[in-house]
Amino acid sequence: MNSGDLAWVLVSAALVWVMTPGLALFYGGLGERRNLLHTMFIPVMIIGIASLVWFVVGYTLSFGGSGNVIGNFKHLFLTNVSFTHSTKDLTIPDGAFALFQGMFPIITAAIITGSVIGRVRIKALLVFIALWLIFIYSPLAHMVWGGGFLAQLGAIDFAGGTVVHISSGVTGLVLALMIGHRHIDKHIPVRPSYVLIGGALLWVGWFGFNSGSALAANGTAVLALVNTWLASAAAVLTWGLVEYKYHGRATLSGITSGGVAGLVVITPAAGFVAPRAAVVMGLLAGFIGFAGITFVKNSFGYDDTLDAFGIHGIGGAVGAILTGVFADKSVGGFAGLINGNISLVGKQLVAILFTIAFAAIGTYVLAKITELIAAPLRLTADEEAEGYDAIMHDLTVE
Repeated sequence: MNSGDLAWVLVSAALVWVMTPGLALFYGGLGERRNLLHTMFIPVMIIGIASLVWFVVGYTLSFGGSGNVIGNFKHLFLTNVSFTHSTKDLTIPDGAFALFQGMFPIITAAIITGSVIGRVRIKALLVFIALWLIFIYSPLAHMVWGGGFLAQLGAIDFAGGTVVHISSGVTGLVLALMIGHRHIDKHIPVRPSYVLIGGALLWVGWFGFNSGSALAANGTAVLALVNTWLASAAAVLTWGLVEYKYHGRATLSGITSGGVAGLVVITPAAGFVAPRAAVVMGLLAGFIGFAGITFVKNSFGYDDTLDAFGIHGIGGAVGAILTGVFADKSVGGFAGLINGNISLVGKQLVAILFTIAFAAIGTYVLAKITELIAAPLRLTADEEAEGYDAIMHDLTVE
């Protein structure tokens, strides 16, 4: 065991945890005024649900055993998880690994809510999230990071392009399509200052999200942090320029969203590419993120309320592909297209398509089950018009 590695992973776990309250503020600032408090309330509730699901069954399904698709039940309730030594050839105890990995399903589930917030019934949403974490997130984590099918295929995902971003974005899109458009489509953002504060917490937390995924205080952690910094900075510039070109102005909410888009795209590649590639990926991310929430969304006509799919789903897929393009063996140990290994791009595409299909089909099935055992997904038109702040939190908006 290495005390420096352990300290960094513990700090990184705390940084990833703070991303969810940050997302609550970020979504709150982007959302509708009549659902401001509710938009921030849901991610905090998910902290409770996702944490306990991970403790009870999520960790063992994700990292127990050596199955191709799912783990086993050896570590139910974190049983047989050592807090003093590692069984995974790491220099941190298994308990620290379980803690760090346990922060990821929290933020992943919270991202989903952005697609349907304000028109989905809270009881149904929370039941769906619990089921989704067990039957969608845990198998994906096992297949990518737990030695399962996608890992055996040779696809790579440093910190969650497929497991976190594609899965949450696609899930949000499927739920949005199942629930349908808002009855009142007058989307007036509440406060850009909330977007900045929440975005800043996301940004800081993302340094732990990506750099902590090295699971040690080493050169890979430094590389991941540098790449995260540069990609997000480049995306801010591209988003601002494209927004100015398209709307005639650049906004605070826009460029903050641009930073998030850069963070999403670099996530699967953070420890595998050189900094110059991270800059290119960030520049592309700003444009692709803006296109995802404008041109793509408008062309297909779906109602992704806070653009979870536009930024996370599309951005995660683009990042995974670019990982196959820019992976540099000299810095990250894997050779991609730039090193003459085109096969990695193919493996990344298989992982992306599998994740999309798995998340989409699984979401549809779990949503139908949720409606059978809990409540209808959709609020009534009158409830939606009144807003959840008035219905549940006893607040009215003048």
